[in-house]
Amino acid sequence: MPKNSESKYIPLAAFFKQSTTQEITLTYVEIEAIIGHVLPNAAYLSSSWWKKTKPPALHYFAWTESGYSVKNVDLGKAIHFQSILHESNERNSDDDSQDILIIREADLEDARPFINLQETIFTETDFMLFGKADRQLTVQSIRKSMNTWKTSPNSILLLAIMNGQYAGYVQFIGGPAPRAVHRASVVIGVKQAFSKKGIASSLMLQGEKWAKGSGISKLELTVIKENANAQRLYKKLGFELEGTRKNALVINDQFVDEYYMGKQI
Repeated sequence: MPKNSESKYIPLAAFFKQSTTQEITLTYVEIEAIIGHVLPNAAYLSSSWWKKTKPPALHYFAWTESGYSVKNVDLGKAIHFQSILHESNERNSDDDSQDILIIREADLEDARPFINLQETIFTETDFMLFGKADRQLTVQSIRKSMNTWKTSPNSILLLAIMNGQYAGYVQFIGGPAPRAVHRASVVIGVKQAFSKKGIASSLMLQGEKWAKGSGISKLELTVIKENANAQRLYKKLGFELEGTRKNALVINDQFVDEYYMGKQI
């Protein structure tokens, strides 16, 4: 995407760059999930906003730079794109090769979707710190936290958007103590509907790349002893077992142990 294009459409440009299908249909909700911003009023009110290909508007570079044009506009609902560069038909949701993953930093407008994402994940697994209905999250509180993360040099929240859907997240949380600014705790979650698609690995690798550029040299996390799948993933990513915390949590009225794991980067 050209440097003089609007920066908020960069994730959308990345989406089209990854696409190998001739036709793509994206709902307004999916596009807003990809870019992390609400589309301007003109995008909801006028089909011409989508079909512009001349300055001063620059948003169209997001798809035209990858050979796509707007085929049809279902105003306020969905946009149908087509490309002359690809020969395959519209992506099949059952075909993993057609899945398009975007990982980006969370913005304030992601507060409500992030709450919904967390609530879904907490409902689907007993392997997170919080369970179903354990937290009463509000948009205001999440936005306040996001502001803190965005201004912190050693904390970040990354979101995984697959095919325009919020699929998972990873948080790297650094502390304020000068003697520990080189360390960050990691919290990760992925919705079951998007499991086994490499999202957790992609989130961790993208987060590690950010951490290295932020002066962080040690990553730490905890994982429930019974969560064998997560342990295998973390070991694959280079984390090592550093200790055990006995009776760390109470889940379904039973004490469970946690493993401490860490990685030098």
